[in-house]
Amino acid sequence: MTAVAANSFVHGDVTLNYRVDGNGPQKLVCIHGVGSYLEAWGGVVARLPDQFTVLTSDLRGHGRSTRIKGRYEIDDFVHDTLALADHVGFAIFHLAGFSLGGLIAQRLALTHPDRLRRLVLLATVAGRLPEERQAVLGRLAALAASQPSAHHAASLSRWLTEEFQQRNPDLIAELRRRDAENDPACYAAAYRVLAETDFGGILDQIRAPTLIVTGEDDQGSNPRMARHMHDQIRGSRLEILPGLRHSILVEAPARVAGLMADFLTEHAEQQAGATSHG
Repeated sequence: MTAVAANSFVHGDVTLNYRVDGNGPQKLVCIHGVGSYLEAWGGVVARLPDQFTVLTSDLRGHGRSTRIKGRYEIDDFVHDTLALADHVGFAIFHLAGFSLGGLIAQRLALTHPDRLRRLVLLATVAGRLPEERQAVLGRLAALAASQPSAHHAASLSRWLTEEFQQRNPDLIAELRRRDAENDPACYAAAYRVLAETDFGGILDQIRAPTLIVTGEDDQGSNPRMARHMHDQIRGSRLEILPGLRHSILVEAPARVAGLMADFLTEHAEQQAGATSHG
């Protein structure tokens, strides 16, 4: 998929780094997770069919976007996403979110349903049990007392299987290097949003057709949560990926891209069918 543009966009007090790939008729916005960056979607985006135009960006405080200090709220990320979509001319679009990006996507689907066609929630949390809430708050407290790189080292085996780590030492080294570049305050501010946000009780209000995907062995965004989302979101589709942990964008981009392409192009085929029989 050919890159159409790589640029920056000023939204209030934040400059957002973004990239547009492809020039197909179907518009897709992809949102990354905590401590990550737009390139995390690269393996998936490269495998999507030509009918997509894909917008990826660095969240505020991440990558080459402004490392703005202070408290972040989930609606900050939602407003950034919508402003950037407006800037590149995406009036209505498909939306995919990974981890924190999935929470942002849930919030956007709940507050701006008129902007969405279809929704993809990857390794996303909802309906945490009390012990799960305590576990993520414990990780937040540990992060606040250390550096992102230490958090990364402690989390690596929650994210990726040992087999994948052993087969891909150069990639693991690059992930460590990129993670070490994170600003500690920005990382912690974004992680707080992940740790403290849960829309599990109101997901039945989402009306967009939704695909839910998580790894079978993902501890933080586990299959129980995925099934909870599936039960709450009417007509949603659920895929549990065997043997995988949290970082499915990294370890299984082809599988994720295939699931997304099938689900999102189904929308176009349904529209075409309705038009031909209209």
